[in-house]
Amino acid sequence: MIIGIDLGTTNSLAACFENGQAVVIPNRLGKHLTPSVVSVDDQGTVYVGETAKERGILHPLETASVFKRSMGTDREYVLSGKKFRAEELSSLVLCSLKEDAETYLHQEITEAIISVPAYFNDHQRKATKRAGELAGLTVSRVISEPTAAAIACGMDQHGKDARYLVFDLGGGTFDVSILELIGPIMEVHAIAGDNFIGGEDFTALLANMFLEKAAIAPESLDLRTAGAVYLSAEAAKCAFSQSSEVIMACTIDGQLVEQTITLAAYEKACSPLLEKLRRPIERSLRDAGVKIGDIDQIILIGGATRLPIVRRFVTRLFGRIPASPVDPDEAVALGAALQCAMKERREEIREVILTDVCPFTLGTEVMANNGLFEEGGHYLPIIQRNTTIPVSRTQTVWTAHDNQTRVNVKILQGESRLASNNLLLGELSLPVPPGPKGSEAVDITYTYDVNALLEVDVRVHSTNVRRKVIIQNQQNRLSDEEAAQRMEQLQYLKQNPRDDEENRLQLLRAERLYEEADPSHRQTIDQAIMAFERVLSQQDRTEIERERKALTKLLDTIEFGI
Repeated sequence: MIIGIDLGTTNSLAACFENGQAVVIPNRLGKHLTPSVVSVDDQGTVYVGETAKERGILHPLETASVFKRSMGTDREYVLSGKKFRAEELSSLVLCSLKEDAETYLHQEITEAIISVPAYFNDHQRKATKRAGELAGLTVSRVISEPTAAAIACGMDQHGKDARYLVFDLGGGTFDVSILELIGPIMEVHAIAGDNFIGGEDFTALLANMFLEKAAIAPESLDLRTAGAVYLSAEAAKCAFSQSSEVIMACTIDGQLVEQTITLAAYEKACSPLLEKLRRPIERSLRDAGVKIGDIDQIILIGGATRLPIVRRFVTRLFGRIPASPVDPDEAVALGAALQCAMKERREEIREVILTDVCPFTLGTEVMANNGLFEEGGHYLPIIQRNTTIPVSRTQTVWTAHDNQTRVNVKILQGESRLASNNLLLGELSLPVPPGPKGSEAVDITYTYDVNALLEVDVRVHSTNVRRKVIIQNQQNRLSDEEAAQRMEQLQYLKQNPRDDEENRLQLLRAERLYEEADPSHRQTIDQAIMAFERVLSQQDRTEIERERKALTKLLDTIEFGI
């Protein structure tokens, strides 16, 4: 039997298909949710789940949580002198879920479908698969969380065609997906998200509010006390579902500290976090080419959607009450279990054909004319984000220098117009006959499948020499730590500084809009950026001001339609 697993930031769970339906597998404590927490004592004993969470209160230095945010990086967690990477800690959680499933089903479990945030990049998806393998599982598929949830909710519609917007706010990540169910076909139209916002951030904000009201500096707390404050904040956050104000209490330096926090004050403090959720929603609607009124149903999944402030935010944004046809904490795991049943060709369910999309743009590095000269470091998209997969695209490029003897193809993933700001997945090189610039044509073909397997085929026209690489391992790429830092840091720090703040502002805004824009606008923005940078280099203030106004007007038109 294959089981479906929702490997979450805060909690994880497994589900299976039995007696004609998907069911959640209870853990060894009889609960559905297993906290994604690992603790190791000085004897080497490993604790997972609720026990690890409990132990972490007293032994915070020997306990790790929220490590899903570090998947695909080289970050190491040191627990009792032992070093663990995020996928190794995740494998311990998966081992626990696997053992619980074997106890419940009375059989050995060797295969699973594991869900990941839709916006996980190539490294993060592969790290998730490695975690499963370390736990002794064959990961037959990595499925996007909103897609899994839509399957679970779609099954309840008894074949009724519908267009969904799935709002997935978990403990540490946020995804929004637009999907459409047409007969037996579940088609993903667009996805967007943010891998660094979730329920944990709403808890941390409440903890900071408590400390601020009590006039206590966070850095003055030891790890154990800070953990206790966080747990108190987590309980208070949940209490807001039943009350408009909560009393947070925690013992600090031997004294009981109490503070009353109202829901209104908390909601106001959460405004920046809520605003951070808005942009991926707008991007997904734009990429899918639909309006809010075109959505038949808004589905909330993820434990953080239980927060009243999140539900009110979604209701105000869409002008209607969202739905939760399946338990928000269980929808993903149930959908993954249904996908397992489809893979096993179970007769009890109506098979759904899934069409997913490529979450990030895939491309390569090229030279481009900035209006004055050819400059390197530009990004050439080959497969645009939100392209239905499996997909194959070919782009022809030409030699960039006289007497060039080799072509080096960098395989990149990301949305920045600058190659250096995107994720390097791999690289290959092949010879070309020397000659004048532009005399040799080279075809670059990217083929991307549903398992995030990317094949790159490069062919020289004149000689028919070709090289092929499959991006499925960890060779020939940036380190995971470098990749994670690149995704997290402000990409614009690499830009040359500008003396005038307004010039900096509009350039940064243009770079952001380039990343968010659909393909039809990207070339226009790229040309506008290069033109403005060209004017800046001439240091004519009158001309700079004129061109800045023109750039601002263009960006206003693209962003606001004015």
